[in-house]
Amino acid sequence: MPEQTTMTPKSQGARQNEDDLLTIREVAKSLRVDTTTVRRWITHGIMDAILLPHRGARQTYRIRKKTLDNLLSGTTTLPKEEEEPRSEH
Repeated sequence: MPEQTTMTPKSQGARQNEDDLLTIREVAKSLRVDTTTVRRWITHGIMDAILLPHRGARQTYRIRKKTLDNLLSGTTTLPKEEEEPRSEH
């Protein structure tokens, strides 16, 4: 019979903190943008994120749910990206 574990208040708090962090994909889906766009916002300092330890070339981030909630509620806004003028050939 598998051993059953109970959640202590301390471990419940740790779990709650994990639930408050979202992946790039989850944020992109909520904002209806591509994951590349979310990564660009993070690297340019437009969106706050937590950098996680990683292996390999790609950075791993988590975004606080509160950051996303503020964007969706209109409390915080992202700056509009200026389009580069297209050259006509």
